[in-house]
Amino acid sequence: MPITGGCLCGKVRFAIDIDQPLVARLCWCRVCQYVGAGSGTANAVFPKDKTTVTGATHVYENVAESGNHMRRSFCPACGTPLFSEAVERPQAIVVRIGALDEPSRVKPQMTIWTSAAPEWACFDPGLPTSERQAPALK
Repeated sequence: MPITGGCLCGKVRFAIDIDQPLVARLCWCRVCQYVGAGSGTANAVFPKDKTTVTGATHVYENVAESGNHMRRSFCPACGTPLFSEAVERPQAIVVRIGALDEPSRVKPQMTIWTSAAPEWACFDPGLPTSERQAPALK
């Protein structure tokens, strides 16, 4: 059963032809705090070749603290953050879990960049944590 989702206004939709992500993480890096409007972000990594996107997105490019060259896609109409892609890993696409039609289908497995989180941030005690970037997927 594919995983589907889209932006708030519905102009961008996506479908992922896979049952579960490769990995899912909560991220508290400083960039994710901007993307998450003050909190961290919940992200799931999928094979890019299993992902179909309809509708136009805008892209913001930057270099993350991890050193990865990132392309961050969002809906130009409503501003919903949707995807991140690292140039260094073209086979993968990171999808914001909040953009999924059924966000409960994907549960984060780890919290990363805890060292960058504000002191009031809450971490799930049932998840492993990493002060910085987790190891890259192969």
